[in-house]
Amino acid sequence: MNVTENAFDRVNDFGSVKIGLASPHDIRRWSFGEVKKPETINYRTYRPERDGLFCERIFGPE
Repeated sequence: MNVTENAFDRVNDFGSVKIGLASPHDIRRWSFGEVKKPETINYRTYRPERDGLFCERIFGPE
């Protein structure tokens, strides 16, 4: 059995999962960009507008 098969065998090997809300402090700590324009996609090029809602500088590459 190789490493990949071994990893798939352990998918259900956990005791519990805990999901919670992030605090405002955590959200501010994780953030690193600011949306400055309401535009989303350029209608001619179909590329994200810079500083817009889908800006790659803020949210990462496509």
